[in-house]
Amino acid sequence: MTGEISPIACLRQLSIGNSSDPKLIVHALSIDDTTVIGRDPRCQIAVDPVLFGSVSRRHAEVRPSEQIEDADRPTWWVCDLNSSNGTYLNGKRLRGCQILRSGDRISLGNDGPEYIFEYLADFNTSRAAVTERGAVVPPARESVTLTQLFPIVSTGRDLTSKAFLVPGIVTIGFVVSLFVAVGQPILFNRLLAGYIALVGLYFVYRLCGKRKPWWVMVIAAMGTYFLLRSPVLLLFAEFFRSVLPGQVTAPGELINPLTLFIRMFFGAGLMEELLKVIPIAVLFAIGRFLPAPWNDRVGIWEPLDGILLGAASAVGFTLVETLGQYVPGMIESTSLQLGQEGGWDQLRGLQVLIPRLLGSISGHMAYSGYFGYFIGLAVLKPRQSGLILLIGYFTASALHALWNVMGSVSEILLALVGMLSYAFLAAAILKARTLSPTRSQNFATRLKS
Repeated sequence: MTGEISPIACLRQLSIGNSSDPKLIVHALSIDDTTVIGRDPRCQIAVDPVLFGSVSRRHAEVRPSEQIEDADRPTWWVCDLNSSNGTYLNGKRLRGCQILRSGDRISLGNDGPEYIFEYLADFNTSRAAVTERGAVVPPARESVTLTQLFPIVSTGRDLTSKAFLVPGIVTIGFVVSLFVAVGQPILFNRLLAGYIALVGLYFVYRLCGKRKPWWVMVIAAMGTYFLLRSPVLLLFAEFFRSVLPGQVTAPGELINPLTLFIRMFFGAGLMEELLKVIPIAVLFAIGRFLPAPWNDRVGIWEPLDGILLGAASAVGFTLVETLGQYVPGMIESTSLQLGQEGGWDQLRGLQVLIPRLLGSISGHMAYSGYFGYFIGLAVLKPRQSGLILLIGYFTASALHALWNVMGSVSEILLALVGMLSYAFLAAAILKARTLSPTRSQNFATRLKS
């Protein structure tokens, strides 16, 4: 501030990106000049670009208005400056400009800093000191407020955007359902498998940072599910395992690792990866004919889209394979060996279910997500799309076959292949984020280790 004029109103910052710092910065507003908020260091309120990457260089502005309040106090406009992630006033996206009222909350994007507009007559100025920059740092107050006693009153929209409210609600729903399903092994296994698979997919979603409607990923998963239940699977098996050298190894058959790898490459890798990509190809084609913004929500326009839909398709495949083949097979073999007394068959079935679903992040989700990266890359580089798709297809199939082979060779090598597969997926996600045309809107780029 300059001269002896005391500030009349201020923006009190509520979120400074460090929850351990109790200080709340207050920015005084000028009655003559515009106050610009953004990542640009030349802004009157400069936001830290490391903490708040979603904020635009010139995100919003607060400028004086000619209108006068009932209490003979000047007023200010808040205006969005065509920011990429929007400006929110009291939880609603701001369109154009709007007059500020005392207590209004301004948010820069979904995860950006938040400010409360206040008149300093309402604010306890005796406990704060205005700096040359317009910053005020008040010490801790002695009185306890209602929002301090009941934090849920003031958090509001932050619960869903910053506190994982929806994942928490889903987890609680599955927990209650699992309690209800006690004594019903088939239902219990399906619920547990669904939850573990959902957690793995959500992990990939958070790493990608690209917002994709949940129902689109459900369509990809269900598409693979129905494909595996249809005659298409038999046609694929006939071609890849009879015409091509992908024969299934007979029980007790001795075979060297190289021959086994070739069989697995054709009979498991190429066949299953092609099956899982069919729903993705259908969504890609549908997205080409939809108008904006539905084309971006449904279709594939970048590598992140391909990774997300590939991982979702893999979830459907893993659930069918685990619940329809491995778990029933283990239960049946255990029943023949030990009988059904004591519940050993169900226990061993559960012991197969849990590691298979937990391992999907380095298994089917890794292979299909990695292949999905190349599908999205082919969209960005259409002139080399054929070569890109072949490299992705063969690499994902090779990783798939390598995992199947190492299971019969060594547990240590199996673990190393799993780590390698996850590393391939993680590297693809990181590269996809740098290639993303919507990188400025990516919420994963602001995750800190």
